[in-house]
Amino acid sequence: MYVPAHFAMTEPEVAELLANAVTADLISPTDDGLLATFLPVLYDPVAGSLLGHVARNNPHWRATGGQSLAIVRGPDAYVSPRFYASKAEHGRVVPTWNYTTAHVHGRLVAHDDVEWLRALVTRLTERHEAAAGDFSEDRPWAVTDAPAGYIAGQLRAIVGVELVIDRIEAKSKLSQNRSEADRSGVVAGLSAGDCAGQPVASAMRRADPTC
Repeated sequence: MYVPAHFAMTEPEVAELLANAVTADLISPTDDGLLATFLPVLYDPVAGSLLGHVARNNPHWRATGGQSLAIVRGPDAYVSPRFYASKAEHGRVVPTWNYTTAHVHGRLVAHDDVEWLRALVTRLTERHEAAAGDFSEDRPWAVTDAPAGYIAGQLRAIVGVELVIDRIEAKSKLSQNRSEADRSGVVAGLSAGDCAGQPVASAMRRADPTC
């Protein structure tokens, strides 16, 4: 990935991006070409891995030879030239896109152990139920709420995948190459726009409190 020095992420920033990641595009080489799967993930900083699962009928879990790549995305948003203070000064501005992303390289390992899978889907469920809010139940849904036999059947229908991380390329493009006035304008513009822009505005504030 092309990463100019002013867009490079620090190790703590990379760790935060991976910890907050909820999905990734997993890409692996096969004899028939590249195979890609979008899947929910968990980052395990102790093991240095990204964890997920795929349907047993999905051949991706068999693609364990060679290097695989997981593309993790943070917030992203369109940046209009209207946001820049420099537009009024000289007009030499064009649209762009602000975003954070990481390319996570590593070795893919398949897990066909029921208890490993049960632990993973429990962790995934607890994480996302906690963020889902309280709509109709007094407590979040748990894996144990479903009949045991049904869950056992569902676990037999999936295979766990673990990307053991070798290296990470990460990029945070948040207008660092613009003036302070332009950055402040981008934050204001994104904050006033749709929901997609607001997380990027928040990320820019964290990266540069002067915004």
